[in-house]
Amino acid sequence: GLPQKATSTHNYPNLTDDAGNAPKDSVVLSAYSTMDLVDKDPDEDDPWNLPELQDTGLKWSELDVKGKVMRVLTSIVKFILLVGFLYMFVCSLDVLSSAFQLVGGKAAGDIFQDNAVLSNPVAGLVIGVLVTVLVQSSSTSSSIVVSMVSSGLLEVQSAVPVIMGANIGTSVTNTIVAMMQAGDRNEFRRAFAGATVHDFFNWLSVLILLPLEAATGVLYKLTKIVINSFNIQGGDNAPDLLNVITDPLTSAIIELDKTVISDIATGDPAARNKSLIKIWCKTEKITVRPFPSAANCTIGVPCWVEGNKTWTQINVTETINLERCNHIFAYANLPDLAVGLILLALSLLILCTCLILIVKLLNSMLKGQVAVVIKMVLNTDFPFPFGWVTGYIAILVGAGMTFIVQSSSVFTSAITPLVGIGVISLERAYPLTLGSNIGTTTTAILAAMAAPGETLANSLQIALCHFFFNIAGILLWYPIPFTRIPIRLARALGNRTANYRWFAVVYLLLCFFLMPLTILGLSLAGWQALVGVAVPIVVLAIFIIIVNLMQTRCPRYLPSRLQNWDFLPRPLHSMAPWDRVVMSGMAFCGIRCCCCCKCCQKTEDEEKGGKERKKSQEMYDNPALTRDDEPLEVPKETVKATQL
Repeated sequence: GLPQKATSTHNYPNLTDDAGNAPKDSVVLSAYSTMDLVDKDPDEDDPWNLPELQDTGLKWSELDVKGKVMRVLTSIVKFILLVGFLYMFVCSLDVLSSAFQLVGGKAAGDIFQDNAVLSNPVAGLVIGVLVTVLVQSSSTSSSIVVSMVSSGLLEVQSAVPVIMGANIGTSVTNTIVAMMQAGDRNEFRRAFAGATVHDFFNWLSVLILLPLEAATGVLYKLTKIVINSFNIQGGDNAPDLLNVITDPLTSAIIELDKTVISDIATGDPAARNKSLIKIWCKTEKITVRPFPSAANCTIGVPCWVEGNKTWTQINVTETINLERCNHIFAYANLPDLAVGLILLALSLLILCTCLILIVKLLNSMLKGQVAVVIKMVLNTDFPFPFGWVTGYIAILVGAGMTFIVQSSSVFTSAITPLVGIGVISLERAYPLTLGSNIGTTTTAILAAMAAPGETLANSLQIALCHFFFNIAGILLWYPIPFTRIPIRLARALGNRTANYRWFAVVYLLLCFFLMPLTILGLSLAGWQALVGVAVPIVVLAIFIIIVNLMQTRCPRYLPSRLQNWDFLPRPLHSMAPWDRVVMSGMAFCGIRCCCCCKCCQKTEDEEKGGKERKKSQEMYDNPALTRDDEPLEVPKETVKATQL
């Protein structure tokens, strides 16, 4: 039956006393629809429970020959469509990276050009975040750092914080992908948590390892020992496995000359006027001796004397264009910004469409025995006492898959929708993400080993710094279950964004744009300004965290005023006032900007009204029942009669 509330004078369901009057302190239960009681799902209480992907169709044994053939053909068609949409999804991520480089690539090169700022570890960290967000590729930002170190513009020790920032910035892609699942509240809750567990791991690792590196240089010294201990020879490039498949399509859309960003960062003035769009795909460099130049005569160079001056002949390298590129923007006379914005809109549209269709196909395919097998393989631990091994195998799987696709962004963006629909649990997605961090560094190590001999040591040392940074982060936040704080933080953020979906946009802008830009501005103003602003904020944040923990676990040790935050204005301790403002603003924009919104709203209200009328017919006809939050009203005449 329904739960009953005890009152101070009555503990029985009678609603009136002997005189027929309602007691003053009685609480009346609300009316419930019988349909609501029947339709209530007992597993709906915990939204983090993985949904049961049940097969609602006929079993295989119940089908005739025609039905079995149709089911096999349907499954094959769905699988082909799934592979096709996944291919377009990966290609759209590649085009999205190119679009960001066209829009902000030169700005990223300008940011890197200020070597004095990069000597500040905090500034180097946020520059790594901003540049990686702008170019949407940690590999590109890492290659810029390698170019600067090789040319002598940046010390390896100063490059370590930039690599840490690149590790943070690369997780913005799967956060954007998670926002595409905002249509379903619980799917969005799980998907956003699965994406941001990567963010929390990176930020928490930086909070511990950046001060440690600034104080002791532990990563720099460790990698220096490794480089000096082994006779490392240059090798081949990292295998191009995924690019072999995606290049035919992406190269037909756009090709970029990525050396332009590196040239800007290394201070080449001619690179600023170059376009990032590659026009000539096949070129040849030749050396010519066009004219004599007045210079000091060197050995092995023809010299002659004319008058009182010594002349020598110089070598000039010229580039001859042989073959023009065939992508669609090769003949378009458009600036980089215009092409970047076009590709940004196009790639986001394809990304959203493919993601929605992938989720729909997975929901239709993962049913019955297939879903049981997949969920069992992905989420089941090894039997006792080897259950702890499962997570480390997941780390190896994540590293291997990332090494195959050569991009942590692609791998984590691919598993994010699987977390959203409930195929992969958050606890299993976490070690897969950690393995993805390791996999992307192994690709960088192989790429560094293919560097020329004069830059091999520096390139490899930077790649090893990236590798050991992620290894240290895993040792901090994974082996002991109690230390897996990123999972708890991601779960809390998932709950918050599920209730207030606009907060996901605020989080994205705050963590990847506003906060890094603010820290960068303070760094440019000097370390005094940075310390003067940052220290009070950090102290306040630590105080709030400690008070929140004590309010939850041991409030009796706090002063009565600090046992809750009710003494503060409500907007400072609740999202509800902000939600009303945002919803009002969105409603205003909907009324002013969309002429069809009123029609849609009218139709929706009519459907809602029809459902309410239908539900009201299913309720008990008992006018004495009221809602819990409505006070019981007693007629004034009855009150007067009772007093008399």
